[in-house]
Amino acid sequence: MNTYIFERKTRDPATRARTGRIRLPHGHVETPAFMPVGTNATVKAVEAPSLAEIGFDIILANTYHLMLRPGPEVIREAGGLHGFSGWKGNFLTDSGGFQVFSLSALRKITEDGVAFRSHIDGSKRFLSPESAVEIQTAFNSDIQMQLDVCSAWGAERAETERALALTSAWAGRAKARWERARDEEGYAGSLFAIVQGGFYKDLRMRSAGELALLDFPGYAIGGLSVGEPFETYAELLAHTAPLLPEEKPKYIMGIGTPEYILEAIAQGIDIFDCVFPTRTGRNGLWFTSHGPLSIKKARYERDFAQPDPDCGCRVCRNHSRAYIRHLFKCDEILHSMLASYHNLFFLHDLVKRAAQAIEEGRFSRFKDDFLAAYNQGVEVDPKAEGVAS
Repeated sequence: MNTYIFERKTRDPATRARTGRIRLPHGHVETPAFMPVGTNATVKAVEAPSLAEIGFDIILANTYHLMLRPGPEVIREAGGLHGFSGWKGNFLTDSGGFQVFSLSALRKITEDGVAFRSHIDGSKRFLSPESAVEIQTAFNSDIQMQLDVCSAWGAERAETERALALTSAWAGRAKARWERARDEEGYAGSLFAIVQGGFYKDLRMRSAGELALLDFPGYAIGGLSVGEPFETYAELLAHTAPLLPEEKPKYIMGIGTPEYILEAIAQGIDIFDCVFPTRTGRNGLWFTSHGPLSIKKARYERDFAQPDPDCGCRVCRNHSRAYIRHLFKCDEILHSMLASYHNLFFLHDLVKRAAQAIEEGRFSRFKDDFLAAYNQGVEVDPKAEGVAS
């Protein structure tokens, strides 16, 4: 079975950064690429045409939430996630494992899988490596993720080793069920494995080696950006990313700020996702080229400048900080819509510019220059220039 879905285009001469293309059932994904998170088959406050307008061709949906409500059979009957939601691009779906561990209080992990209670109604549920594949196959996901066990920041070595062992064992079972879905059901999507190992470099190496032998179409790095300091994230990422097969797409889960994204790109990561840009946008935090802007602050009441004068999105072209602050203070739904659109546009544009810099062999300079401007911090009192608020 051909598991090669990735084509590398260019490589930066000074870093591991690369551009490429992932071939998927609902179109190619040009990489590097940020994926907006659509937990319930929708990116909160952003319609599908707006996502396409920005330029996204893949979004992430949450298996845990969708398996509970409306359920895989409803989505299958609707024609999969694409027919159900109206999104014409690609869907990546997680396995549901992370949410089982983070949202469900009563859970029991065994070699067979994980038993848990729904956070919605308390009903007993069970998720196995095979059922996670079956649910995501019902969703007709373009990329689905194996069921894994994620170690928390600060987890002891013994706990981390057990999580790694289960993840590797479950990976083999998931791949066997995925291959059957392709052979017997005509399923066209890909399955990615997830490297674990916590914050132990030798365990990361062991996990990557075990999963590479199974020859998955793609590989994800799990268990980073879970509360550790940025320096630790960068160190473990630099250690783990080169362990993954170069001819396969590389994915790091749960990063959504410029610093983390650019560090991932520098290490050769192709795709990444996070709820951060839309969640914080709804709460009044706007990305700008000179750092995050907290629109709720009183200083913006009479500030009629664009949210980010360097941004070309339709929100920045048409609205002022004063108006956006007014929407936020009045709890208008439009604020959430505008903030989510802008923050997603900002990250998409950042990644697109990073790709151009890679193609031109100047990614390191681009990264340094962008972060130097971004880390200046936009929260500066115009009456006391240079003094942070």
